[in-house]
Amino acid sequence: MSNQLLALDEEKVRKARHLARSIAQGVQADIELNTTVSVERTVARLYGIDGANHAGVPLANVVVDQVNGAGCLDRGISYWIANAAVALDRTPQQIAEECARGLRLTDLETQEPNRVAQAEEDYTNQALAAISRQRQRREALKEKLGLGREPLKYVIVASGNIFADVEQAKSAARQGADIIAVIRTTAQSLLDYVPYGTTTEGFGGTYATQANFKVMREALDEVSEEVGRYIQLVNYCSGLCMPEIAAMGALERLDMMLNDAMYGILFRDINMDRTFADQYFSRMINAYAGIIINTGEDNYLTTADAFEHAHTVLASNFINEQMGLAAGLQNWQLGLGHAFELDPKMKNGFLYELATAQTIRQIFPEAPLKYMPPTKYMTGDIFMGHVQNAMFNLASVMTGQSIHLLGMLTEAIHTPHLSDRILSIENAQYVMENARDLAQEISFRPDGIIQQRSAAILSQVVDFLTEIEAKGLKRAISQGYFADIKRPEAGGKGGEGVIRKGIDYSNPFMNRMQQELGIKTGAGKGRPF
Repeated sequence: MSNQLLALDEEKVRKARHLARSIAQGVQADIELNTTVSVERTVARLYGIDGANHAGVPLANVVVDQVNGAGCLDRGISYWIANAAVALDRTPQQIAEECARGLRLTDLETQEPNRVAQAEEDYTNQALAAISRQRQRREALKEKLGLGREPLKYVIVASGNIFADVEQAKSAARQGADIIAVIRTTAQSLLDYVPYGTTTEGFGGTYATQANFKVMREALDEVSEEVGRYIQLVNYCSGLCMPEIAAMGALERLDMMLNDAMYGILFRDINMDRTFADQYFSRMINAYAGIIINTGEDNYLTTADAFEHAHTVLASNFINEQMGLAAGLQNWQLGLGHAFELDPKMKNGFLYELATAQTIRQIFPEAPLKYMPPTKYMTGDIFMGHVQNAMFNLASVMTGQSIHLLGMLTEAIHTPHLSDRILSIENAQYVMENARDLAQEISFRPDGIIQQRSAAILSQVVDFLTEIEAKGLKRAISQGYFADIKRPEAGGKGGEGVIRKGIDYSNPFMNRMQQELGIKTGAGKGRPF
């Protein structure tokens, strides 16, 4: 970060944050009323239910769909599993297997409430202990091996075959990558189930499964010891199975998760109530597990102009921050996103990029910001692409970004080869080390282009958030306030999987995490959170 910071109007920053908090509270009122089939499948998975039936349907789906079909999911799957465990003296896994053979949970006799509650508590304690052990293991490995120097170099593997991904990931780590992201296969975000087992076929990426997470984590632990630094693992906690993937990642010690509050609504047309309820529980799990989330504001600039709509990225950062804090995340877990996506033909475009990146860095000083590379204007000219990426690398090190997704010179041509990735790592290493302390040697002119651009963006953000607060976030999204995309308030995929909670609803994981993370509930009743 530069020696002399931009002169930000701190009153406008406070105003923007206050508006974002109010916007988030408006959504939270709805979140607290609903559960979803994916939230309930997450509870089932945390209780130890794994595997699939003879038709390949995950047993978590089998159990939840059965209870939902009987119209009883408003009580929460936790109660039904625990009641069956007491009635039959079976484990949750055994109960799920019997459900696959015809057992109906809602037909069982109601058991003594204290025994059922004790079973819920026991299963919850076991799962949370397992997550805590993985968090402690991560911290121990970070302490032993250390991390790379920021900006951390983040690279993608996307072969479709988890075993091929492993070899590519190891190669990238040996070349200098700090973070490995396993891209998820195309359209998995719209599957209302999580596939079971390791997978070797995927289009544009690899299936996110718990078995795949385990394979990659073990491989990265091995190469971490080899290279002498802890290599972090990322996957995609989004779509219709957002909280389930959060739970799987927590159990298999992933370090970061793509986890945005609005991405599924805007870019996958997923129902708003479904997305907001799912992101709340998924972020709670990530918070408890010590996982850093990555938000997806960079995607806005692939559909909207990066110069005209830079303020929408910052506005979304503010909203994602407040919704993340509401779910128990700490500032150090908020990998808020932005991107280097201005038209390279724009005069002084690099200065405008610096203005945005520096402004976001200063507004969120404790957040591990995730900076995304050029994509929109990558044409297939690999030489020009390499130059664009070098400029991106320079902006990142000058403004003190934390998580730096490396640009590939072959963007817009094909899935990167090993050689493409190596060239990108070498590019980043060269630029970042050669300009490591450049920011300490320069200052911003008070009346200069960068300062004026920063001030303009901040003023636009306050006006933009004021409008959204007046409308409410759902209505604003429906009117195309973000990414020039409009989505209906009550439409979208997965809406049938939203269930209004009953008066006797039980989710002991949510209750325990709220208590241990210090989350205040009741936003819908006028109380702060």
